[in-house]
Formats: sequence, structure tokens, C-alpha cells
Amino acid sequence: MAATAAQVVRRAQLYVPGSSMRFLEKSRSLPSIDSIAYDLEDSVTPSKKPEGRANILSILNRDRVPGIREQAVRINSVGSGFALDDLTEVLKGKHLDCLVVPKVDAASDLHFVTDVLRQKLPERHGANSKNPVKIVALVESARSVMNLHEICGASPYLSGLTFAAEDFALDLSITRTPDLHEFMYARSAIVTAARAFNIPSALDLVSTTFRGEEGKQFLQKESENGKRFGFNGKQCIHPDQVEIVQNVYSPSEQEVEWAVRVVLCDQKADAQGRGAWTLDGKMIDVPVVGKAKAIVARAEVCGIDVKALQEKHQDEEPQ
Repeated sequence: MAATAAQVVRRAQLYVPGSSMRFLEKSRSLPSIDSIAYDLEDSVTPSKKPEGRANILSILNRDRVPGIREQAVRINSVGSGFALDDLTEVLKGKHLDCLVVPKVDAASDLHFVTDVLRQKLPERHGANSKNPVKIVALVESARSVMNLHEICGASPYLSGLTFAAEDFALDLSITRTPDLHEFMYARSAIVTAARAFNIPSALDLVSTTFRGEEGKQFLQKESENGKRFGFNGKQCIHPDQVEIVQNVYSPSEQEVEWAVRVVLCDQKADAQGRGAWTLDGKMIDVPVVGKAKAIVARAEVCGIDVKALQEKHQDEEPQ
């Protein structure tokens, strides 16, 4: 998939209802968020869809604000009857970066969106374009999980897979529990498919518990669970969730410092012709170095001062 995968980071993607101009305005004052998805789907009733499209188009045509890294729009599903009208309007937005496509059950859903992108914005989706509108696909059903292989290869603009737990639970007639064990297969399938096809974002389920100190602790634990599973971001439904989620899905200070030391020492070990060496008493070989390089790259995109750590450890030698 995308050759620019390393440059994409969506630690948090916040949904904002397109029918509420007040919420849309408020979202522009967030101090720092990787991705905002202005919503035309679940949070907007059918009678409010035209108003929502107009509101979102207005926001997309304003000057960018420094706190928002990516501006996305969640359209309605291809089978809903609303998708083409959504695309026709929001693709007029000057600062649209990404489309979030719900209920992607088959490759044909992404074929439709890709064809519309190429028709409406040929200058951004030609053979040599460097700034296409990216796509994030929501996995919401058993059929979608079974078709992940085809879905992941359906569009060159596919940039993320997102697990929509509530619709998935409804499809399978199962009940969501706090430990999320009932979603183990689907979540593993999504993160595995994302890695296999070099899709940069794998976004975990929405947390509906977040208010108060107990809610914040629950959100922290659920986010940490997702990170251990292999997800590198999470959906949010309230601005109060964003800081906790982005902190969890950022490399920790200890992780980055370790990774910088490994990368620096590996350069020296390579110059000495050593394929394996030790650091802090532990063997370092090619897979470990690869992990360290990935952490450093992500830290740089997340705005962590990697250069300061490199200077701090520049004299360290492989053992």
C-alpha cells in the first residue's frame, strides 16, 4: 500500500456531528489532534444531511488551524443512497484530507469511492499525484472481516482500517463486555491485515465510558489494551478523550530513548561489521533494530524531540 505510510499518524480520530455548526466551530479550537472526522453518517438524521454537507463544506473551505493535523469527513455508506450526494459536496472542500467510509463490506464499496475521487478530483488522483484524498475504511460486520484481503487491495488511497465494535456486535448478536474478549478475532484480523498490506492506520473501537476519574482510568486501560493488540490509534466521540488517547498511542519517553540508543549504536556496529551486538545486556539484531527505527520514525511524526536524544547519546557504543 501507500509508500508514504510513515508520514501518516492518527493516534486519535474524533467524530464531530456535521449538523451542529456549534460543535464544528468548537472543534477548530482543539490544541492538538491528529484527525477530525466531520460526520455525515450516524450523528446526522436524514432530514439534516443537506445542512450537514453545507456546514462541513464551509469548514473545509476555511483556512487551516494549527491544532488539526488532518481534516476528514465520514460519509454515509455506499449502500445508503446518500454517499454520492455526500461526495459531490464535500469533495469541493479545499482542505479535505481524508474520507472515512462506513460499512465497507466488500471491495466494491471502495471501488465506488475511488472512481468518484478520480472523476471529481483528477488533479489529486492522477498517476503522479502526491496529495490524494486518503480513505479510511470502517470494518463493521462479519462479512467485512471475512473480506479484509480484498478490501485492503481495493484502492491505492486506502490509508486506514477502523473497527466499529457496536455495529459488529449487532451483526453477530453479541454483547460488548469491558474485557472485549468477544472481539478478539475481529480486532486481530484488522491489525494483521493493516500490517500485511502496509496500511498505516489501524484504529480501535470507540470507548463510551470516559467521564469522571473512573471513566478516564477506563479509557486509559482500554487504549493501552488496543495498543498491545497492535492498533496505533483509536476513535473518539468527545474532545475530552483526545489527550488521553493520543498520549497512550504516542511512544513513551522510555521507548523513544531506548530506540534512539539502538539506532545510533547499530550504525556504529554496522560500520564495524557486526550483525548482532548487545545493549544493556540484551542482544540486538536486525528485527530489534527494525522495531527501534519504527519507534523513532513515529516519535518524529508525533513531534517528540528526537534530535535532543540523539545528541544526548551520540557517544554511546555497541557492547
